[in-house]
Amino acid sequence: MATYCSNIELLPQDCVCSILSYLSPAEACTFSLVSPTLHSAADSDTVWKSFLPSNYEDILSRAVNPLPLLQFSHHHKQLFQALSHPLPLDAGNKIFQLDKSSGKISYILSATELSIAWGQDTNYWTWTQTPESRFSMVAELRTVNWLQIEGKMRTGELTERTTYGAYLIMKVSSNRAYGLDSAPAEISVAIGDKVVQRGKAYLCQKEEKKRMMERLMYGNRRHMLGNEEQENIPVPLKREDDDGWMEIQIGEFFTGDTDQEINITLMEVGYHLKAGLIVQGIHVRPKH
Repeated sequence: MATYCSNIELLPQDCVCSILSYLSPAEACTFSLVSPTLHSAADSDTVWKSFLPSNYEDILSRAVNPLPLLQFSHHHKQLFQALSHPLPLDAGNKIFQLDKSSGKISYILSATELSIAWGQDTNYWTWTQTPESRFSMVAELRTVNWLQIEGKMRTGELTERTTYGAYLIMKVSSNRAYGLDSAPAEISVAIGDKVVQRGKAYLCQKEEKKRMMERLMYGNRRHMLGNEEQENIPVPLKREDDDGWMEIQIGEFFTGDTDQEINITLMEVGYHLKAGLIVQGIHVRPKH
């Protein structure tokens, strides 16, 4: 390492900057600690501009409050650091963020950006404000027997040649919820006209009393009813940032090099009534 670093220091700074541009932001920060020469190169605008998305100026123009960011428009390291925090876009209906270690892009689409079957019919859904949400409005299911939620974006909005996960951000109402654990939802991710992943997930965990009753009722006949398979179906988990919300992984996909439409779908059409699902949005983030 020492020999390599002493050799690289003999190169012109623009060559060093070009080499460091192929690293990740975290790796560039590590190199900056090695020597004053590498520190100067690793902190340069040339290197940090390479870590920004090519359309970063368009992203800044869509920010709800762009003024604090404009002061960094010619200081690319500071701009990168600012964009590694959640940035509301498009009238606050989306959130953009760069991963501070890899520089990869993530988005959260608010519930208002999703296509929810009968979402505008107040007999089935209500739109409310909750202080725990990142967005001004969330969708709460009143009652419905056909649940279908879709989110769309394009691979060109994300980091190319990267594996992503798509997650429904949700919680279950503590006041009025039923039918969400009766049958698993169908989940899928499609890129263009090809479904790249398909599966099932429960919208909430079954209460322990229900699980005990099923064990007592079905006993050794569980395999006849498919319950062994159902035990392996995912359920919502707490989000890593511990913001009080749960998430369901809908699927994974690879962005590739071409710009294509991504269709993220959750559908539960068991024809029984269900209520109490609260939807904040869909989080599309790189897998680590």
